[in-house]
Amino acid sequence: MPAFEYEALDPAGSTAKGTLEADSGRQVRQLLRERGMTPLNVREVAEQKRVRGHDTGASFLIRGISAVDLATITRQIATLVQAAMPLEEALQAVAAQQEKRRIKNMMIAIRSRVMEGFTLAQSMEAFSQSFPKMYRATVAAGEHAGHLDKVLNQLADYTESRMQSAQKIQQALLYPVILIIAAIGIVSFLLGFVVPDVVKVFIDSGQQLPLVTELLISASEGLQRFWWLILLAIMGLIIAAKMALKKPEVRMLWHRRILYMPFFGKFSRSLNTARFASTLSILTRSGVSLVEALMIASQVISNDAMRDGVEDVARKVSEGTSLHRALTETGFFPPLMLHMIASGEATGELDNMLERTANSQQVEVEGRISMLVGLFEPMMLVVMGGVVMVIVLAILLPIFSMNQLMG
Repeated sequence: MPAFEYEALDPAGSTAKGTLEADSGRQVRQLLRERGMTPLNVREVAEQKRVRGHDTGASFLIRGISAVDLATITRQIATLVQAAMPLEEALQAVAAQQEKRRIKNMMIAIRSRVMEGFTLAQSMEAFSQSFPKMYRATVAAGEHAGHLDKVLNQLADYTESRMQSAQKIQQALLYPVILIIAAIGIVSFLLGFVVPDVVKVFIDSGQQLPLVTELLISASEGLQRFWWLILLAIMGLIIAAKMALKKPEVRMLWHRRILYMPFFGKFSRSLNTARFASTLSILTRSGVSLVEALMIASQVISNDAMRDGVEDVARKVSEGTSLHRALTETGFFPPLMLHMIASGEATGELDNMLERTANSQQVEVEGRISMLVGLFEPMMLVVMGGVVMVIVLAILLPIFSMNQLMG
């Protein structure tokens, strides 16, 4: 029985919104009229998402759910299923606990599809923006093996771990971003408003100004007159770069170049390796075949060169090559990971070794971020000190020259 989202007028004339399960939209309207309500709009929940995206022609308007909500929902379903509650009742209970109407409607729609005979993974496929392919494949494997509660708990742990890692990275990068914005703002203010008033005295005096003062005056005048042109040029460069990176061949060259940059290359490799290893670990642990797990796990890699390499690894593994040998041939993954995978293949504990690899790579990523943030603060102080020193020298040198002339 599908779920329908409705909008209707209650007997008092106020607009009411909600969700009902019924065989058809006509039955929903009939139910609303029996309650004394006037239906204004009735639409199937799963269908609504597709129609909105189709009508606007912009798929990015089809919103998913946050990692926090996904982890919470997954944990709730896992707990209830583990308590031997039937799946449809567990989904109904989870839907009742949701405060966000959009998520509540989605859970009701998933429950309706389950009651129609679809599996949980198939039911979630109608909301692919909220439940990614890796998530659905893991759920399908858990349903097939009869260990849905265990798999859902693993998914909740995985989602929470990914969320915490992302939050750590965002928090670590927040301070440097604030420093950069503050530095640009301070320098722009000095050049745009403070410097012109100070150096005006020296210009009116008619004396020969030092080179550093003339350069500062030129920079200040250029910022005052052409600030809009500078801003447009920066925006144009950003837009041009984004458009260029939309071309697969350009993006591939750029992503390959990133992997061999000093510091940033190792950071990109470590971050993508941690994502890939943790995703591959949970997929193989849930019973997904290795080749399919490799293809799914490749989608979490943000670097196109590494993603293509993993897709090639999946092809080689399907042809009989061992996983550690295929990964070694890409040249993208660290030796420690390759040794651990080789050991896991030899002992039959590949999923455990992949989990250890993911943890070690995540620790390395967090260490690199901490080092970057630790170096960034003194570097910014040095840069800002240098800029301020240049401005002060540009102002003081003409004053010293005036004093010498008066002396």
